[in-house]
Amino acid sequence: MRIFVRTIFDKTFTVTTYLVVLMIIALLVIILGPMLSRGLSAVIFKDTIEFRKMQFALFNRGVESRILQETKETNAFRQKIYQTIDKFKQGIDTEALTEKARKIYREFGQQLRYKELPPEQFTILRTQAKEIRDKLETAFASQDKSEIASCINNVLQYRDDQEFKDTATEGFFKLALEFKNSVEKTDLSKHYLYVKSLQELESLIIELLGPRPDEPLPSTAMNQFGSTRWDIAQRIRDKILWTEQWVEHKPNESLIKIKTLRAEQFAGTDIEPLFGYIKDNIEQILKPRAKFYWQYFIDDSTPGHYFGGVGPEILGTLLLTVISMLFAVPIGIIAAAYLTECSSENLIIKIIRMCINTLAGVPSIVFGLFGLSFFVLFFLPLLGFPSKPCILAASLTLAILTLPVMIRASEEAIRSVPETYKEASLALGAGKFKTFMKVTMPAALPGILTGIILSLSRVAGETAPVLFTGAVALGPMPSSIFHSTRTLSYGSYDMAVGDRIAMMVPHNQYGMVAVLVMLILCLNIMAIVVRSRMFRKLHGH
Repeated sequence: MRIFVRTIFDKTFTVTTYLVVLMIIALLVIILGPMLSRGLSAVIFKDTIEFRKMQFALFNRGVESRILQETKETNAFRQKIYQTIDKFKQGIDTEALTEKARKIYREFGQQLRYKELPPEQFTILRTQAKEIRDKLETAFASQDKSEIASCINNVLQYRDDQEFKDTATEGFFKLALEFKNSVEKTDLSKHYLYVKSLQELESLIIELLGPRPDEPLPSTAMNQFGSTRWDIAQRIRDKILWTEQWVEHKPNESLIKIKTLRAEQFAGTDIEPLFGYIKDNIEQILKPRAKFYWQYFIDDSTPGHYFGGVGPEILGTLLLTVISMLFAVPIGIIAAAYLTECSSENLIIKIIRMCINTLAGVPSIVFGLFGLSFFVLFFLPLLGFPSKPCILAASLTLAILTLPVMIRASEEAIRSVPETYKEASLALGAGKFKTFMKVTMPAALPGILTGIILSLSRVAGETAPVLFTGAVALGPMPSSIFHSTRTLSYGSYDMAVGDRIAMMVPHNQYGMVAVLVMLILCLNIMAIVVRSRMFRKLHGH
C-alpha cells in the first residue's frame, strides 16, 4: 500500500512539474510573443519608394538610376493630386490669391518704370492696374456670387487692352478666370469648412508623399520623406479617405465617434474625385515592395528614432555589459572566496552578509543616484577626469549593482564543492591558496557561471543606473570610456516617455525592445554553453 501511495505521489509531482514548466513557457509566449512579433516588423515589412529614397539619401544605399526612374514614375501619379489641390485652392485660399494680386501689381509698377513712359500715361496705367487689383480683392473677399461675377467681368474687360499685353497684368486675368471657374463649383457658404478641411488634407498628403518636388527640402530628416512603410501609408490613406468626429448620440450621454467620408465635405467640388483617385492608385503612387531590412542592426538613427536602426545602441549595451562584468566578476569571486574560505562566522562577517543581502534588494534607481554622486561628481574629478556621465561611471555603477548577485551565487557555488576534494588536496601537501585555485575554483566554476549569467541579464537590461551615469538618447559613437553612449534599455525608455515622434513609429520602439530581449537571450545562451562545456570537462566527458 505504501509503495502504491508513493508511486501516486511521485507521478503527481512529476506531472505537476511538467505543468508548471509548460505554464512558464506559455506565460513567456504570451508576454514576449506579441512584443517580438511587433518588433520583427522593424526588420521585415513592405517598404515604399520613400523608404528607398531615404536609404539612398541618408546611407547612400541603393541604385541611383533605379530610384530616379521609380521617382519619375510615382511623380507622374502624384502630379494630379497637386494640380487638383492647387486648382481648388484658387477658389478658397483668398489670402494667397490676394497676395498674388498684390505681387502682380508691384511687378507691373516696376515694368512701367523701366519703360520710361510720360507721367500722364504712367499715372493712368498705374491707376487702372490698382482698380483691377482692388476689384479682384473685392471678389476674393466676397461670398456673393453675383458680386463676384460683376467684379470679375470688370477685370476681364481690360484683357484686350493693348497697354496690358505682354505685361505682368496678364496674371490678373489668369487669376480672375481661375477664380471664376472655381467659384462656379464651390458653395461659398462653406468657405470656412473648405479651408479647414483642405489644411488637414494637405498635412496628410505631406505625411504620405513628403514635400512636393518643386519645394525645398525641410531641414529635418523626418520631414524630407513621406511614408516609408506600407503599413503607415495605409493608415494615412485611411485618414485621407475618412474623417472621425465625436457627436452626441443621445442627450446626457457620452459622445460617440463616427467615421464619415472626407469626400462628403467637398461634395460637388473639383476636389471630390481626388479621394477615389488616391484610393485606386495608392500602389502606383508609393510602389510598395517586400523588404528585409537587416541593416536595422547596424544603422544609426535620426533624431527621435524616426528613421534608421539600433547599431549604436547594440554596441553601447555590449560595451557597458562587458566592462561592468570585468569589474564585477573578479571582485565578486574574491569576496565570495573570502567569506567562505578565509573567515569565520563572527559578528563582522554576519554584518557584511546582511549588507550584501540588503544591497540585493535596493532599487536600481538608488544605485543610479549613488553612481552620479560618487563616480561622476567625486571619483572622476578626484582622478583628474572631467566630471560628466560616461561609460566608465555607468559600468562601475552597474558592477556595484550586480555585485550582491555575483557574490551570493559564487559563495553558494564554492560551498557546494565537496569537502573531500579540499581534504584530498591538502593531504597531498597543497596549500590553501593552491587548493582553492586548482581544486575548489574549477569545481565551483559552473555555479559561478550561473551567477555571471544572472548578472549579465540584469546589467544588459537596466535603465535607471545608466540614466544618470552614462547613457544618452542620441549622440555620436563614443571614442573612449570617458564619453557617454547609447544603450538599448535607455533608448527604449526614451521612446516610451518621449514626444509624439516615437508614437508615430511604434515598430522602432518594439524593435528596440525585441533586440534587447534577443541580445540578453544570446548572451545567456553563450554563457550556458560555456558552463556546460566546463561541467562536462570537469566530469571527464
